[in-house]
Amino acid sequence: MKPETIKIDNVEYVRKDSINEKVAPVDGMEYKIVRGQSTGVFAGYVEKRDGQEVVMRNARRIWYWSGAASLSQLAMEGTSCPDSCKFPQAVDRVEILDVIEILDVTTKAKTSIDGVKVWRQ
Repeated sequence: MKPETIKIDNVEYVRKDSINEKVAPVDGMEYKIVRGQSTGVFAGYVEKRDGQEVVMRNARRIWYWSGAASLSQLAMEGTSCPDSCKFPQAVDRVEILDVIEILDVTTKAKTSIDGVKVWRQ
């Protein structure tokens, strides 16, 4: 486990990746975790939303996660058990037609999600 802070000359510094700030948009698209009623969970950039329909780019399906109690914790902190997660490779584009939840993702969580090895069978 990495320390969250370090003290130098009586000044305490906080690790940049421990700050819960949202991921900066890319080409106007925000990085989100999106959960569909039947389609499951995806993490990626939301290109477009219309009601319960969302188009995502560079999206990974979150097929199975460990090291986070809920999607809320995964979106804020990422996973503490990346080797136990099953996230297949990202797809360039996916349309999710049954969205029931959209979560903002912190830079710390995105770094963690990106660090999970691509799961294959």
